[in-house]
Amino acid sequence: MRTASPRPSPQEQRFAAYLEGLAKAAGHRDREQPLKDYCRGLLLPGQRKSIEPIAARLHPDRVQAARQSLQHLVSAAPWSDEAVLAAVVRQVLPAMTRKQPVVAWIVDDTGIPKKGKHSVGVARQYCGQLGKQDNCQVAVTLSLATWEASLPVAYRLYLPREWAEDRARRRRAGVPEEIEFQTKPEIALDQIARALDSGLPCGVVLADAGYGSDTRFRERLAEMGLQYVVGVQGGVSVWRPGEAPLPPKARGRVGRPPKLLRRSKNHRPVSARELVIEMGQGALRRVAWREGSNRKLQSRFVAVRVRPAHRDSWRAEPHEELWLLAEWPRGSAEPTKYWLANLPAETTLEELVRLAKHRWIVERDYLELKQELGLGHFEGRSWRGFHHHATLCIAAYGFLVAERSLFSPSARAGRLTLAGEEPPVDYRPRGSPGAGAEA
Repeated sequence: MRTASPRPSPQEQRFAAYLEGLAKAAGHRDREQPLKDYCRGLLLPGQRKSIEPIAARLHPDRVQAARQSLQHLVSAAPWSDEAVLAAVVRQVLPAMTRKQPVVAWIVDDTGIPKKGKHSVGVARQYCGQLGKQDNCQVAVTLSLATWEASLPVAYRLYLPREWAEDRARRRRAGVPEEIEFQTKPEIALDQIARALDSGLPCGVVLADAGYGSDTRFRERLAEMGLQYVVGVQGGVSVWRPGEAPLPPKARGRVGRPPKLLRRSKNHRPVSARELVIEMGQGALRRVAWREGSNRKLQSRFVAVRVRPAHRDSWRAEPHEELWLLAEWPRGSAEPTKYWLANLPAETTLEELVRLAKHRWIVERDYLELKQELGLGHFEGRSWRGFHHHATLCIAAYGFLVAERSLFSPSARAGRLTLAGEEPPVDYRPRGSPGAGAEA
């Protein structure tokens, strides 16, 4: 007598419905089941989330056939990463915003260490995961965030110039012809423009100094009608409060009247660092911005209205007034962090600080994406495979975000109740001790 299979749990039922919504975006019926399998495999327990271990956990009775199916889905099938991410957003955003609206669009980049030289985009560059320069891939990301939850909605590999201009390497890695060298701020601006075109709910753009120190990046955000709070270096030049560049100097009646703004020996901008030190510690106020794991996070800040001075002697009009926000922790000899913001003049110091510090939420996302969902475990070398794997990791993570929004935000990946099977007893993934092949 055949025993009836156990009824799926409510969470299993929600997950199945979620996967159905994603699978259609893969664009072909043959891709639907492999996509569902891959997302499920990423969420099941296991130290390694590359293709072969996922196949072994999902289909222990036919590991090689399952591996080939998943390999084709990730490395070869021409489905659209943008379409699948859009399907993720359609399902997750209503749960995210059920209690709170979107407050921020967070620009960031995340590094994935790599030992070899042949994976697409690998170069010696700064890797945040390692905290130093090393061989890695770097992806530029855009996330939507409420005060309690965030979700990556765009993910694009940064292609260093030595890769972008090497046709042989591009061809081997399958880099599309239309992909040209772009700086990270340029990639981020493209992602933001597409997010605007797709009608996503707007938030204040947050970014670190790698983006905010780029004057063109800030100007483009303003041209798009977006507000921002972005990090800058202490050396950024500004005019003291109430000051601006001198007007053009008249030359008399002959020739065209000059249009460019001026500086003089006694009328020059200063660096943000100089200005804040000049203001002194008496101008600082203690502000708390959120609860940490053991205590309330707080520090000392000052905010003042200034005009940026970057190349304004080549301009006919001065830059608009912005907020300069600086953090000067107790015990530090000088300020440690700086931000520029185009928020309204009536914005409070507490509001500025809370937004400036809200970038932490995507650091939590990428910690989980790497540690729990295997974002850095893809073993292929191609452009398509790199992006497909990341898209499916984000898709799986989206289900976690939706679940936490329904229940407690403290729920974690390891508490999912999705059912899985044990790999075969004699199974050894490539590259593990006792395995014959290399990963």
